[in-house]
Amino acid sequence: MSQFLNKVVVVTGGSDGIGKALVEAFLVLGAKVATCGRNYDKLYQLQSAHPGAPLLIHTADVSKEQDCRQFIDVTIKSFGTIDILINNAGISMRSIFEEVELDTLRKVMDINFWGTVYCTKFALPHILKNKGTIVAISSIAGYRGLPGRSGYSASKFAVNGWMEALRTELLESGTNVLLICPGFTTSNIRNVALNKVGQSHGESPMDEGKMMSSEECATHIIAAIEKRKRSLVLTFTGKRTVFMNRFFPSLTDKLVRKFFFKNGQLVK
Repeated sequence: MSQFLNKVVVVTGGSDGIGKALVEAFLVLGAKVATCGRNYDKLYQLQSAHPGAPLLIHTADVSKEQDCRQFIDVTIKSFGTIDILINNAGISMRSIFEEVELDTLRKVMDINFWGTVYCTKFALPHILKNKGTIVAISSIAGYRGLPGRSGYSASKFAVNGWMEALRTELLESGTNVLLICPGFTTSNIRNVALNKVGQSHGESPMDEGKMMSSEECATHIIAAIEKRKRSLVLTFTGKRTVFMNRFFPSLTDKLVRKFFFKNGQLVK
């Protein structure tokens, strides 16, 4: 029997990619799931694909404190409690810092960092009561800054540091704090990544077919929650990048530059 049977799981950004895969996997495991996103049509399609399932959808922009508060309040009214919170909602960017508008960086930080903080703040009393789990879906960019993604890297470094501090504060509470850092994973995040003026690129510069699928990523995340791990770095490339950056930082600078640039131009 699944240990997630009848547990209440909250997943932000559940209409696409890893978030959607997590929502669907937890429903199969018998959990009650609440998810939010900015696109109601996608949320409605997700709900329609699971008729009769204990799935709550709510339209929310996690960069807005009040939206996060309302989402958590609606979840409590519907399900009575929260056992697991997965802060998955996020956005990327693709522009060199010299050209990017500052509002683009603020938008990335508001969604990726403050969205995680807001939802955790409002869900925390319920999770503490249940000795549950708080999860943040961060990135390898939270260990190694990536060119063309300065704001994204900053937001993920912030998430990593904040989660480490929170874990230490809650060390004796029985609550688990889990940081997930996927490598490149197939999702919509690169298609909707912001350009220098804060608009979606609408296309991915990467070969999505060679990446870990969102479904496989979700399987690893659920296993880590089940084992109450403290952190998880995914994909061989991701683990290699973290290792290289720790022990060979200057070489890693050159390798990362070579991967993302061609003839002096950002191509990935």
